[in-house]
Amino acid sequence: MRLTTKGRYAVTAMLDLALHRGKGPTSLADISERQGISLSYLEQLFAKLRRHDLVKSVRGPGGGYQLSRELESIFVAQVVDAVNETVDATGCGGQGGCQQMGETCLTHHLWCDLSDQIHTFLSGISLADLVSRREVQATAERQDRRHQSRQMSADRIAVG
Repeated sequence: MRLTTKGRYAVTAMLDLALHRGKGPTSLADISERQGISLSYLEQLFAKLRRHDLVKSVRGPGGGYQLSRELESIFVAQVVDAVNETVDATGCGGQGGCQQMGETCLTHHLWCDLSDQIHTFLSGISLADLVSRREVQATAERQDRRHQSRQMSADRIAVG
């Protein structure tokens, strides 16, 4: 199965946004620092997420991004689809030219069915489902502590 970095990063960034939703808009710089995703890459992803009405931007001081809908109505498959990503278990990209001379291999339809099952599975998992997971909350708390520590160190350097 293949889910590229684009899809993984988009889901990770959306989950970060969901976890920090009660604190006002979240800057891409904060997501970048917490999740180790380049800021320019996040900007590209969020342009697509905004076009698909999954996030909205807030301008001005303290601006950033917010989810445009409730957590329960944003599903992992929607995020993956929004960044033009496919979950593909075939070796041919779903095109059917699996073997020499462009013919379909014996197991092509099996792998297509698996891809469909994975998409269906991801369609049933909302951001709310992920946010409620204990291990996700524990990871987010660790990341937040590390992020706050770095911010305090940067503030001390700037003042000192």
